[in-house]
Amino acid sequence: MRKRIGILGGTFDPPHIGHLIIANEVLHHERLDEIWFMPNQEPPHKIKAGNVSNKNRIEMLQLAIKDHPKFRIETIEMNREGKSYTFDTMKILKEVHPHMDFHFIIGGDMVEYLPKWYKIEELVEIIQFISVNRPQYSNETAYPVRYVDVPAIDISSNLIRERLKKGDTIQYLTKESVKRYIEENRLYEA
Repeated sequence: MRKRIGILGGTFDPPHIGHLIIANEVLHHERLDEIWFMPNQEPPHKIKAGNVSNKNRIEMLQLAIKDHPKFRIETIEMNREGKSYTFDTMKILKEVHPHMDFHFIIGGDMVEYLPKWYKIEELVEIIQFISVNRPQYSNETAYPVRYVDVPAIDISSNLIRERLKKGDTIQYLTKESVKRYIEENRLYEA
């Protein structure tokens, strides 16, 4: 029997409850077998957030998902050098796991950019896109995308980093274990 796997990519710098809510909602709505959190390398066009290594991001993600039996981490993107395109990543995953069907989770803000994705025509042949709603974005596209309505949670990793730089609280924005890890390792300080 084929397993149905949801892929949730991102920098997870740090992971927050919004990531967990999206993953859980898609898992149940689409009746998937697992959700794989796939941290990517820091994109070259982004300014590095601070003193946070790939190791830190993986450890925070492990803490964030450890209580959910159907959540796991896939590090394929972190282990690759250079630019990482979704098509290349998913092609490798399909070769390594031919018995799995992959469902790639994107925010509604990404739907309008699908025509610009690298090898999008080939990509839609090997995966199913699932879009979660984002306020102020249209879900209209010519590409095959399934939609999942998730509770609106306006939390971002950027918001958490900014709060930490100012010394503000991040209580309840991320799991308590992730909050403790950030404090103990003095991550994102000004």
